[in-house]
Amino acid sequence: MQYRIEGMDCASCVRKIETALARMPGVSDIQLNFATEKLELTLASDSETQLNDVEKTIKRLGFGISATTDQAIAEDGTGDKQLDTQQQHWWQTRKGKQVVGLGILMSVAYALALIFPDYGMWAFAIAVIVGVFPFARKSMALAMTGTPFSIEMLMSIAAIGALIIGEAEEAAAVVFLFSVGELLESVAADRARAGIRALASLVPKTAILLDAQGGQRDVPAVSLQINDLVLVRPGDKVSADGVIAQGDSSLDDSPITGESIPVAKAIGDAVFAGSINMEGVLHVRVEKTAADNTIARIITLVEQAQASKAPTARFIEKFSRYYTPAVMAIAALVIIIPPLAMGGEWATWLYRGFALLLIACPCALVLSTPAAIASGLAVGTRRGLLIKGGSALETIGRVNVVAFDKTGTLTEGKPQVTNVIAFTQKQSVQEYIGSADQNEILALFASVESTSSHPLAKAIIDHAKAANISIPIASKAYVTAGKAVHATVVDRTLAIGSPVYAATETSISLEQNAQIEALQNEGKTVSVLFDEQSREVLGLVALRDELRDDAQAGVAQLKAMGVRSVMLTGDNRLTAQALASHLEIEWEAELLPEDKLRLLNEMKGHSKVAMIGDGINDAPALATADVGIAMGGGTDVAIETADIALLKSRVTDVAHLIALSRATMSNIHQNVMFALGLKSIFLITTVLGITGLWIAVLADTGATVLVTLNALRLLRFKGAR
Repeated sequence: MQYRIEGMDCASCVRKIETALARMPGVSDIQLNFATEKLELTLASDSETQLNDVEKTIKRLGFGISATTDQAIAEDGTGDKQLDTQQQHWWQTRKGKQVVGLGILMSVAYALALIFPDYGMWAFAIAVIVGVFPFARKSMALAMTGTPFSIEMLMSIAAIGALIIGEAEEAAAVVFLFSVGELLESVAADRARAGIRALASLVPKTAILLDAQGGQRDVPAVSLQINDLVLVRPGDKVSADGVIAQGDSSLDDSPITGESIPVAKAIGDAVFAGSINMEGVLHVRVEKTAADNTIARIITLVEQAQASKAPTARFIEKFSRYYTPAVMAIAALVIIIPPLAMGGEWATWLYRGFALLLIACPCALVLSTPAAIASGLAVGTRRGLLIKGGSALETIGRVNVVAFDKTGTLTEGKPQVTNVIAFTQKQSVQEYIGSADQNEILALFASVESTSSHPLAKAIIDHAKAANISIPIASKAYVTAGKAVHATVVDRTLAIGSPVYAATETSISLEQNAQIEALQNEGKTVSVLFDEQSREVLGLVALRDELRDDAQAGVAQLKAMGVRSVMLTGDNRLTAQALASHLEIEWEAELLPEDKLRLLNEMKGHSKVAMIGDGINDAPALATADVGIAMGGGTDVAIETADIALLKSRVTDVAHLIALSRATMSNIHQNVMFALGLKSIFLITTVLGITGLWIAVLADTGATVLVTLNALRLLRFKGAR
């Protein structure tokens, strides 16, 4: 059986559902993926458990469930399925309406308390009852299905306990804040799933199928079969993984490799679904169906990584499994044993038992930990660090290895001209422009490239314009796809191509070749300008995606904090080695998405790993790392998949993140130890009769106030030293 589950806000929801289903006879092979909301299970044919029993159980836990048809499953597998309904705004959801309603009730209660003090408590009591009812009902359902001490149970006990002893205002605040937290988790979960849906949109929905007679017809991309022949025009996205059967061109593979410079490909070369054809017309023979193409595999990797990632469970929920039942048991023993065993008065020990229940009320813990997290998230947002929840904020501080993607992360993400070399004599260049040296060559480069939309061409033209160089008008421009661009400048035919292409068309001297190799060894892409009539090499332009201004400082800060940095890139080894040596970090090059995933899993075997990237190809790695961090200038998919986004795209912000996390966790530990220490002291004094109910109220509310004030100290966080 396959179902779609709705309403899962965090990964702990998966455990609750699996625990409930595992207790049902005849149910086995339970697989629930939080990221895709898909549930798969096996139901024995002779089992007393019926299909509607499964649905009722899940609905009783507070989640939505709908059966998935075979057709929908197939569509999901190809990434072609759209949402059945338009995404709701947060205030339109059930949890959003609950938060808005509670907010209104709280406002009314505060107003009544000010105007009619005698009735204020009743107004707060109504808010508590209305707000806690859904949580109490869910906690009872969880208790009946194998999860007795859930965070919902803890929340219900905290609110009802505070209400019983007359702290209705405090109880209402606890319920409201908890409801807000649940809503924020729901919104974050929906945004994460939107990132996976965005991946599927990279592959075009239609393809141009070529038949044996050369005819063309539009067909759905999902219908393509192996060995079909498809037409890919300039500007089109490749509709399926395959090989080029006819034509040559430059393809933008950035959706797959993340690299910004298009790759020249010809007959026999592999192409990926989602790549963009830049120039020539291609005939591509399909080698993989839509369900198995590169983008589909990336989607699967993201889903599997999010499903298998062991999330940091919320501290309160973990602690409540032991703290709440233990203190409740102590309170029960305090009420029962002294009167029965020692002849004590029931009224006295009942009073002390109620005081213990108040001390057991975990209001300080429930409020103080989110207060510290909220302060950390707030100060992070102020610094341009978008942290998607407390779990990510907690985990990043324990990271001891940071894996960087190169392009757009450590580098700017766009090629820039680094060298211009003139080989011609001054007098020969005057025939073209009438000036001299490097500026003349740069002007010729820009003139020939002026009709091209290639990123390298744009970088050369922008460089020439920035230098205020006059660019001659070119004519008769055309492109040899994937090889060279040609144009006529002042009645002379010029061409710009790679060193390999130029070597077939001209005679490159040993000295010129040595300069080309030296530039390539520095990780630079070299373009050669030559005269097609005289076969003379006129000059070179070298380009490279340069490091961000703060890359070196960012890596140095991490090293000072005891964090190891590694660069993982799909770029060539020479470029990677040149940049890594400048940064003094470890590196791996020429990696596909699955290679990055393999290396990350190896690192996770002995380290806590954060992955930083900006491209679609980084999505699987961002999802599988302990913490995924996306550059703010990256793709929407990377930002949605990651746990954290650096909105200002600064490498130094990684060190600030780790420092903020460590400060936040230190604050939380202080809060928890203080709250538990204070409660332990008053637990003893209450049992001994030294303190009573009112002191217990002060202990509980006082602890809440003090740990919250301590959490607010995080707002003064100044960043990594």
